[in-house]
Amino acid sequence: MLVRVLGCSGAIAKDCRTTAFLIDSDLLVDAGTGLGDLSLDEMAAIDDVVLTHSHLDHIAALPLMLDAVASRRTRPLRVHALRATIDALRTHVFNNIIWPDFASIPTREAPFVSFHEFAIGQTLQLGGRVAKHIEVLPAFHTVPACGFAIRPAHGGPHWIFSGDTERNADFWKRVNQIDVAALVIETAFSNREQQLAHRSLHLSPTTLAEELSHIDPGTRYPVYITHTKPAETAEIMCQIAQLNTAAPPDGGTRWDIRWLETGGRLYI
Repeated sequence: MLVRVLGCSGAIAKDCRTTAFLIDSDLLVDAGTGLGDLSLDEMAAIDDVVLTHSHLDHIAALPLMLDAVASRRTRPLRVHALRATIDALRTHVFNNIIWPDFASIPTREAPFVSFHEFAIGQTLQLGGRVAKHIEVLPAFHTVPACGFAIRPAHGGPHWIFSGDTERNADFWKRVNQIDVAALVIETAFSNREQQLAHRSLHLSPTTLAEELSHIDPGTRYPVYITHTKPAETAEIMCQIAQLNTAAPPDGGTRWDIRWLETGGRLYI
């Protein structure tokens, strides 16, 4: 299973694109501005989109992608999300004011997009040539939100994505029961902005370290940092590096922390 990092920034700036991951060629996880780097053919090949939540940095390119490739498709693009996320998209985006209602264009019987509700704890099987097994994980954010555990349908370890979240004991309770190949977890703000991180229900390096301490002892897998604010990325990286090397028992590092980059590829 190939995970392409289309965008992994917490905001836009030069070379910074917001959250979007392409799994193989047909499954999109979130639809931030990174989606815009795909060709028309690549966008048209996407059959399913799973969304973590309704915030703009995670859905901004979805209406624009539909406008770009809807006429190239022979069936609706399937968008899977929590009920609250679907309601937000219908009410605030696809409302014929901000953007056309692609769920009724060209007809309600054969629309360009269809919405499919899921719930925390539910599992989905999506994909065409290479089916994917997707478990919806809990997240704790300012709007209803989730993360995902994704693996090939035939089995194997999971790619875990936290989504946008603050402290989340239920997330770790489930993750510690799963075979993990790699974890992608957000750290939006530096410790200098820790109060803002707490109010907006994001992680900072200090709270990231608290969260990673929930990983079962003796378990080690790559932990990729995502969603850093461009103005603070260097500071966040430095603070995480310092926390990761603080008094490890073996003189090394506490966790295998890596930096996610737009254009990167993860093989699961």
